[in-house]
Amino acid sequence: MSKWQKGLAIAGTAAAALALAACGKSNSNGDSGSKGKVTVTMYRPGDVLTNDKAMMKIVNKEIQKQYPNVELSIKPLSWGDYGQKFNVMLTSGDSFDLAFSSGSYVDNAHKGAFTDLTPLLKKYAKKAYDAINPAYWKGVTVNGKIYGFPTNANVFSQETLTFNDTFLKKYNISVDDVKTLQDATPALAAFHKANPGVAAFAIGKGYHAPAFDATHSYEYPLSNAYPFVIDQTGKTTKVENPYNTKTMQKNLKTLHSWYQAGYIPKDAATSSTQYNLPEDTWFTRVETNGPFDYGATALNNARGNGKTVTVKQISKPYKATSDAQMAMYVVSKSSKHKKEAVEVLNAINTNKKILNTMVWGIQGKQWQFTDKANEKIKTLAGYKEKTYYGAWMTGNNKLLYTKDEVTDAMIKDRDDKIANAKQSAGLGFVPDTTSVKTEMTNIANVMSKYSDILNTGTADPTPTIAKMDGELKAAGWEKVQKLIQKQYNAFLKK
Repeated sequence: MSKWQKGLAIAGTAAAALALAACGKSNSNGDSGSKGKVTVTMYRPGDVLTNDKAMMKIVNKEIQKQYPNVELSIKPLSWGDYGQKFNVMLTSGDSFDLAFSSGSYVDNAHKGAFTDLTPLLKKYAKKAYDAINPAYWKGVTVNGKIYGFPTNANVFSQETLTFNDTFLKKYNISVDDVKTLQDATPALAAFHKANPGVAAFAIGKGYHAPAFDATHSYEYPLSNAYPFVIDQTGKTTKVENPYNTKTMQKNLKTLHSWYQAGYIPKDAATSSTQYNLPEDTWFTRVETNGPFDYGATALNNARGNGKTVTVKQISKPYKATSDAQMAMYVVSKSSKHKKEAVEVLNAINTNKKILNTMVWGIQGKQWQFTDKANEKIKTLAGYKEKTYYGAWMTGNNKLLYTKDEVTDAMIKDRDDKIANAKQSAGLGFVPDTTSVKTEMTNIANVMSKYSDILNTGTADPTPTIAKMDGELKAAGWEKVQKLIQKQYNAFLKK
C-alpha cells in the first residue's frame, strides 16, 4: 500500500462519534475469556477475516503453550473508520489492551494515553525486544520511554515510482532511465498521448510531494501534516519549511506541469479514488518499498493474476523515525491487563506458527509448504482477501516463511541492505510541542487549506507558497520552528 494511502486510512474520519461508543468497552477489560482465561483484546484496522475462528483457534493454542491463562481476541475496525474510532477510544478512556497506532503515536504518548512499556518489555517480552532492529527502539522512544511495540519489517523505506507493466509493454514505453521524479516526464507524456482516459500519475487527496531529489533528503519530525523538515544527511541542522526548499519547489513545479498537461487527474486535490493495485486504472503510482518487499516481489504478489510492475526507486535509504513509527501496538494507560498484553506481543513476535498463521492464513487452505526444511511455501486458491493480515503491521517479518520465488540471494540482499542503510541524522528525534498547542492547531488549519492543492500539482506553487507562508507566519510558524530547533540542537548534542 502507498504510504500516503496508509496515512489517509489511519486519519479516516468517516464515522460519526455517536456510532463509536461501544467500540471496545465490553471486552477491553479482558475478563470474559473461555474457562477463566484473561482475554487480551487487540484493535487493528482492516476487515473481519472469513477464516477468523479457525485462525484464532490456532493462534490461541500456540499462545497458551507459553501463557496458559491468556487468550487473544482480535477486533478489526474498517480502515476508513479506524482513525476516528481510535481517537474516541482514547478520549473516552477506554481500557483497551492492545491497539494499532501510527501517525498519532507521539501526540498521544505526550498526552499520557499509553502505558510506558519500557520496564514491561524487558521483563515480559525480552526475546521479542531483542529481536527488533535497534533503530526501531530509537525511533519509538519518547522522552526516554517506549510507549509502542513496533513491527519489525521495513526499518527503512524508499519512495518509488511504480509503473504498470501492462501498459509499458502495450505502448512500448521505456522507464529504464528513471531515477528522479523529473525523469518520469517522457514516460507519462507517451502514455497520456496513447491512453488519456487512464490516470497517468494516479494520486489523490492526502498525497505529499517528495521532499528529496538526487542530492537532498529531508524528513518530517512532526509528520508531513506539518511544514517542518530536517536534513537526513546531517549536512545542515536547520529546521526548515519544506515548501521553501529548492528541492520541494522543484518537485512541486514538476507536479504542476504534469497537472496542466493532464497526467494527474483534475480532481486529485479532492478525490479519494482508490486506484487499486490489481486493476489497470493507473499507469504510474507512488509506493514505498523496503527490504522485506524483495524489490517488486511484494507488489507483484499483491497485483495478482500474473500482472507485474516495474519499480524505480527515487529516494535514498535512511533508517528514519517515520519508518520506525509506521506500525506499532500500544497498550492503554487504563488497561487492566498490561502484563498479559505484553506477553501476547512477545508470543506474536517470537512464535513462527502464530505469525505465519496470521500473515499467510491457514495451512492447507491458504498456503502449503513446498520445502518445509527451508520454510518455503506457495499460496493456494484459498489465499484471498480477508483470509490474512498484512505482514507490515502484524509482527517480526524475519520470522515469516517466504514464497518459492524469494531466493536465498534475495534474503541475503535484504539483510545486507538493512545492515548498510544509513541512519537519518534525525533518527529518534521526537519533538515535544505541548507548549505550542494553539500554534500547532493554527498551522494545521492553514495546511488543510493549502496542502492538497500544492501537493497534487493543482495550484501554481510559486504564488501559492508565498500566500501560504504569510498565513503560516500569522499562525505562529516561527514560534514553533524556534522550539523545534532548540530541541533538535539539544538532541544532536547527546
